[in-house]
Amino acid sequence: MPLTVSKPELLVNGEDHLFRHVIHDALGFSVRLQEIRNRLGEAIGLTGPAYSILIAIEHLSQTEGVGVSRVSDHLHLSGAFVTIEVAKLVKAGLIRKEAHPEDGRRVILTVTDRARALLDELAPIQRPVNDTIFAGLDAAQFQSFAGIIASLVGGTEEALALLHLLAERRRRQA
Repeated sequence: MPLTVSKPELLVNGEDHLFRHVIHDALGFSVRLQEIRNRLGEAIGLTGPAYSILIAIEHLSQTEGVGVSRVSDHLHLSGAFVTIEVAKLVKAGLIRKEAHPEDGRRVILTVTDRARALLDELAPIQRPVNDTIFAGLDAAQFQSFAGIIASLVGGTEEALALLHLLAERRRRQA
């Protein structure tokens, strides 16, 4: 089989077997993490994405006013998708939208008391689940993992842009 990477740092003895294994493990981790998110959401009557958006708004609003673009950047989701999900959360009485004090075109999102109560109810389930996910890491490994995963997310965004460019070139050559 042809190599799937060319960077020497990603090859072991000139082969990409470890790289392929890492990708498959990352995919397995991602799928399971999404399923966990979905089930945590279900526990409080939400879809997984709605739950993630609610948690993100609660977390981000601790330090700043939060709008749709901040949430979409934080969760690496499209602004359009976040807007649709936020509308559902507003309708459910879990998120409040207020006009931005300096820019009337923007909104500030806040979590309602009802949503906070649901999140408080979920915390005793959420804590042991999250502890279990990362049980194999000590503090230093977790800090390292946090930096690595942030770097990899940036790399995937660049890779998607590259994939789009290469596909466009291929279409023009066909």
